Amino acid sequence: MLVVVAIIGLIAAVVVPQTIGQLSKTQSRAAKLQMQSVAAAVELYAGDVGHPPTAEEGLKALITPPPGQEAWMGPYLRKPEQLKDPWSRPLIYTVEGSTFTLQTLGADGAPGGIGGDRDITVQ
Repeated sequence: MLVVVAIIGLIAAVVVPQTIGQLSKTQSRAAKLQMQSVAAAVELYAGDVGHPPTAEEGLKALITPPPGQEAWMGPYLRKPEQLKDPWSRPLIYTVEGSTFTLQTLGADGAPGGIGGDRDITVQ
């Protein structure tokens, strides 16, 4: 009986870290796909309005029309939750002229990192 428990413990010691690593990779992949979807929505907005949402308007302009934007044809996204990364933090949106960047700081929420903690940027 003790040998069986020891074997199960050894198997768990090998399988659990690998499973957690896969979950982290899956969340990172989901974040990148989600950010590409939001980037496509920003480009649709820019096509209708003539420029991406300003820094003041932010990504909320993809869901509700900003004041004075008569050319707005949205909503470009359905739910506000789409503006958050898989770790429930808002996406970081920066815009300079007609160029925009979306970023998430990964699982750790801090700049840099490796694996599931690495930053993800979409332009």
